[in-house]
Amino acid sequence: MAIEYRITLDDAHEFSYCIELDRLYDPVAASAAPKWTRLEHQQCSNCPLSKDNFSHCPAAVDLHQVIGDFHGLPAFTKALVWVRTPEREYTKQVGLEEGLRSLLGVIMATSACPVLGRLKPMAHNHLPFANNQEFALRAVSLYLTEQYFNSREGRPADWELKGLVQQFCIPVSRHLQPH
Repeated sequence: MAIEYRITLDDAHEFSYCIELDRLYDPVAASAAPKWTRLEHQQCSNCPLSKDNFSHCPAAVDLHQVIGDFHGLPAFTKALVWVRTPEREYTKQVGLEEGLRSLLGVIMATSACPVLGRLKPMAHNHLPFANNQEFALRAVSLYLTEQYFNSREGRPADWELKGLVQQFCIPVSRHLQPH
């Protein structure tokens, strides 16, 4: 299953991306990625990955092409963004920032990063251009659905949403930045 993005800038430059939702870490692709994607370069403080098993940050490896494509372009640049999910198509004229936020979000949530991977169920029901309220509604809905099935199957259910709060309140002191 894949999600397609096509971003067309005012000057008719077009960028296309196909995001496979169930991809794994690819050591060959990682070895060809820029140096700033290496795991040792500003590794997140909560990253559980070992340099012995992962030479590069899975999310950074997946993001580097998009970052390179749009590096230096102003965030307010107008873009026509077309998105096709398995269920439907979306098209919206937006500032580049909003279009890229949507694209980068689905790429990160489906990367092999074990921290960001917690968002993978939301990526399987991707809602491009979602605002903060829509994100919160979807996150809480998916979490409560999971708790319902835990309860039905005799497993402990977290009706106080403590796990959800913990999941989204992990402090990250360092951010990936290309150098």
